[in-house]
Order: sequence, then structure tokens, then C-alpha cells
Amino acid sequence: MPNKEMLLIPGPTPVLDEIYEALSSETYAHTDPRVVKTTLESLEMTRKMFNTNGEVFIVAGSGTLAMEMALVNTVAPGEKILVLSQGFFGDRFIKLAESFGIQVDVIKSEWGQRVCAAMVESKLEKGGYKAVTVTHVDTSTGVEADLATLVPLVKKYNALFILDGVCATAAIAEDMGRDYGNNAKIDVVLTGSQKAIGVPPGLAILAMGPEALEARAAIPRVSAYYADINNWLPIMKDPTKYFATPAVNMLYAYRKAMEIVHAEGLDNRYARHLRLGQATRGALSTYGLKPLASEDVAAPTLSCILYPEGVNDLAFRKALGAKGMVIAGALAALAGKAFRIGHMGNVQLADLRKAIGLVGEALQEQGLTVDIPRALAKFDSFHV
Repeated sequence: MPNKEMLLIPGPTPVLDEIYEALSSETYAHTDPRVVKTTLESLEMTRKMFNTNGEVFIVAGSGTLAMEMALVNTVAPGEKILVLSQGFFGDRFIKLAESFGIQVDVIKSEWGQRVCAAMVESKLEKGGYKAVTVTHVDTSTGVEADLATLVPLVKKYNALFILDGVCATAAIAEDMGRDYGNNAKIDVVLTGSQKAIGVPPGLAILAMGPEALEARAAIPRVSAYYADINNWLPIMKDPTKYFATPAVNMLYAYRKAMEIVHAEGLDNRYARHLRLGQATRGALSTYGLKPLASEDVAAPTLSCILYPEGVNDLAFRKALGAKGMVIAGALAALAGKAFRIGHMGNVQLADLRKAIGLVGEALQEQGLTVDIPRALAKFDSFHV
């Protein structure tokens, strides 16, 4: 069942035929040995992707559930967190924390820029933070967080480092075993199945390192049931046990996706995404379309692109839709002023190249003069 449209939104992303085939396999009982094997293999490949010796959870749900699991299992009501927000989805941690009686301080960057490290240190110096949340790539802005700066900074003040990897996992390294200096490591990574992993929406994925697991052990009771990792730990260790019915067919699809990720090789995959992002932004820039994020902070997974004068957002995206290409509008204050294009997961090089041409055609239909061959040559120059 190949995709009939070029789905180039920030997620869900295109799904390969072999993943669809796995998804459509016969549904077995959730405790069937074949499902147990699928679960255990999926967990092991996920653990390898994050390079962690901690615990990994794969649960039916969305990335938002993974955010909730990450927070409620590490921070108790009344404790305080610092949210570092580089866009719309960084802000989501604020309402999540408040829902559980967790105190929240926030540092917000200007959209299109990174959070100021000096401001982060100034807050952390005051002490009292149980955890700091960081969105690896904010889907609203296309800005990638600077982990090399933030991880050692946060760990210097003994706070847990919680990383929202929804729009980054499997496209940008999220190495929980990496020492960023003085044994500073990422404590939690949360993500979903539908972006760079390349599976349809439906799975929440969570990895927790030793310090995060110790934090859960120190909380007598969490304000959750389904999201309580203590209810899931026995299942992840022995999937023949039962807590809540797993998404059996989604597990088939996820295992196949993980096989594809590791067959490509993590380093190769990260390098491919980096080139795709650079090539897409470079090509679009020849049309006078300006990326919101400068190249030194731009993410490999998606780009938020500002329109030049004279482009009608709805008409532009409608024209692309008629050509079989789907992109996303911008959010909040940028609505109508920009569009977002995904270039991650299983997206095919030929599709992205075709997309550059279609964008040029849609701009011409709005009266702009653009050089499509020049844009395509720019795309090709990145040797993607």
C-alpha cells in the first residue's frame, strides 16, 4: 500500500511498504510467543538506539503520553522543574507539569532561536530544580537544541535531564551513554513512533537511565495509573504478563522500522538527515523562501520556511495539495506567514527533489518569478 501523496509534514511521515506489510500481519494474542518475541526484539533495538542500560518502555499511546510518563515518574507534586522552550511544543510541558501539581519555571527563546545558556545557568544557580525539560527539535520552529551545552550545564546542578525526542529520535543522535563531561548524561528520552522512526502514529516510547529510575523509586505514589512505569516494568521484562493490552500490530510495524533503522546504521542515518535538511533549505532559499532558523541551529528533520511578500499561505498549500504534495502550516504567531516541511524518516530523496520543483511551480502560480532548474541544481549540490 504505497503512499499516494508526498506527505511532507512534520509528522506523521511517509511509511514504507514493508512497514505497512508488517502492520497488516495477522493479529495474534498479546501474550502469544510471536508477539512476546516481537516485543523483546523491539525493546532491545530501542535500547541499542539510545545506547542505554536503563529501562525502555513501548506503550500504546502518543508522544504526549510519553511526555506525561517522563514527567510524572521523575518529579513529585510540589517539586520544581525548569522548562526550556524553543517553541510551541516546549510550552506543552508547562500545562503537563501544572496538571500534576508540579511547580514550573520557564525560559523561552525567541522563535527561530535557541534558549540562552547564560539564562539557563542563572536559573539553575538558584537551585531547587528536580528536572529540566528540553525539546530536542521543536516541531513548530525547526530549531535543534544544543545538547553539548545543555546536558553538562543541567547536570552540573544535579537536575534530571529530560529530553523530548519526538521530532528527533532516529534522525539525530540521542545517546544516553555519552558522557558530556564529568559523567553528565541524558537521563530520559521520550518519543513517538510517527516521525523519524517512520511508523504510523500510535506508540509512545520512553527510555529512562539509572538516575531517572532512582527518582521513580523515591516517589511513594505517582498521580497516574496507565502512565506509571511501575505498572509497565514487569511487562517490559516479561511480555507474557499483562497490564494493559498492547498495540500488537503496531509492534510488528515498529520492529520492522527498527530493523530498517539499524540496517542503515545510526551514524549513516544521522548524516543522511543532516544533508537532507541542508539541501532542502538551500534549494528553497533560491526561491526567496527564508528558513526561520539559521543554519547553525536548524534541525535535520524539518524546516519552518517564511514566505516572501505576496504569497497567500492557504492558496499556496492548496495548490501543492492539488499536485499531490502535503505540507503543514505554521503555528501561533507564524500562522499564515510560513509553512513547515518535513524531511525525515523514510522520506525518499526523489520525493524531496520533486517537492522542490512543485514548490517552485506553486510560487509561479502566485505570480512570483523563480528559477526551478537553479533550485534543483542547488539541491543536487549537497550530494544527498
